[in-house]
Amino acid sequence: MEFYLVLGMSLVTFGIRYTVLGASDRIKLPPIVIEALRYIPPAILTAIVVPEVLIPDGNTIEFNYTNARLVGAIAAIAIAYWRKNLLLTIVVGMLTFFAWQWAIGN
Repeated sequence: MEFYLVLGMSLVTFGIRYTVLGASDRIKLPPIVIEALRYIPPAILTAIVVPEVLIPDGNTIEFNYTNARLVGAIAAIAIAYWRKNLLLTIVVGMLTFFAWQWAIGN
């Protein structure tokens, strides 16, 4: 039964996206809409990452030095701003997270 559920969801998702992409060469969006669409990925990424960093247990905001996710995120933000290198940002952020988690004993 789960197979048919996943198959149905896949077909609906593909159908919705295919109709929009199939008609994309015939639809001309205004430049202001195209400019606004550039902000969608950062907004979605922020909405996913910020709660995970600031509310690691799912209940309370942890804005202190014992929050290893926050320390790793701050390190990643600093490296991203300084070097503008995605791979380096990920590696330094994860290493900082794991090192801080080990250092505080979590």
